[in-house]
Amino acid sequence: MSNPLQEAFNRATYPVIGHGKRNIGVLKDALDAYDGELDSDMYGAGRLIEDFQSKMAGILGKEAAVFFPSGTMAQQIALRIWCDCKGEKKAAYHPLCHLEIHEQRGLHELHGIEPVLLGGKNRLIGLADVQSLDESVSCLLLELPQREIGGQLPDYGELEAISAYCRERGIALHLDGARLFEVLPYYRKSAAEICELFDSVYVSFYKGIGGIAGAILAGDAEFTEQSKVWKRRHGGDLISLYPYILSADFYFEERFPNMERYYDGARELAGFFNKCHQITTLPEVPVSNMFHVHVSLPKERLEPLLVEIYEETNVGITHVLRENGESSCFFEVSIGDRYALIPREELQRAFALLNEKLTFSL
Repeated sequence: MSNPLQEAFNRATYPVIGHGKRNIGVLKDALDAYDGELDSDMYGAGRLIEDFQSKMAGILGKEAAVFFPSGTMAQQIALRIWCDCKGEKKAAYHPLCHLEIHEQRGLHELHGIEPVLLGGKNRLIGLADVQSLDESVSCLLLELPQREIGGQLPDYGELEAISAYCRERGIALHLDGARLFEVLPYYRKSAAEICELFDSVYVSFYKGIGGIAGAILAGDAEFTEQSKVWKRRHGGDLISLYPYILSADFYFEERFPNMERYYDGARELAGFFNKCHQITTLPEVPVSNMFHVHVSLPKERLEPLLVEIYEETNVGITHVLRENGESSCFFEVSIGDRYALIPREELQRAFALLNEKLTFSL
């Protein structure tokens, strides 16, 4: 089925979001940086995978780390381990957690773990929510940033208080850090400092880092050794994972130093959006490189306006809109390498036109 907004976005010279197209070139560019004689990993072993795991364990401040082909696999395994440790198959997390809304009940169907949904859908989990937990819960998952509500983050003091409470009560605290590196500029903390508050942590290498796929699960030595067993049981020990590992390492080195720039770009861009009629961003001032844009106009009315803007200015703002009731819609913005490539005058012209069209649509 034809998607005019997607097609117009793909034709735009200056897309606002992301690092670039996800094509074969992403992998080719990464592989070109390595010696073709470098030995691949084999079933989770070998210098290539072990060196990368050690490197990431050091960056995250954990005793050990294990590379997984997917974050879905890594996080289900992390929660399974913590539930087995306590002998209680209950895990708490946000109602809009990835495990709850994107994994077809995998945690329950594969591991028999009962999810305990904590807090409200439209807000962050707070200390009071955690204090209300039944102590039979084995573990708590916190996502930083909370993607489905605009990438919001708790105050760091609140995070420290939650961590201390969980340790006092024997509740394992797991970090869904799919976008962990993207929040470091806001917290003004290192990855290791943040991860010190958690018993285990998962990070992704295809979101802000822009690799082709893959994830790291980190924790103490006993935890990671158990995760290797579950990784084998899940079929995650492919004969070789080197395309994922090499692209993860290559793009980590390339993009990790740019997280401050992406964060600054998100704050600047949110300012442009918030000056437009009928638009608000969530959060108003972003706390990472991502945020949501809410428009008081139905999707079917906004789409043609955006297509016109893309065609007139060659600036592509988003490729997809999500309905938010009958009279409004929203979309997600995630800043990467592309944003810095847009000439400022072209960007300003696109937003002036957007504001004009939204004003006349009132």
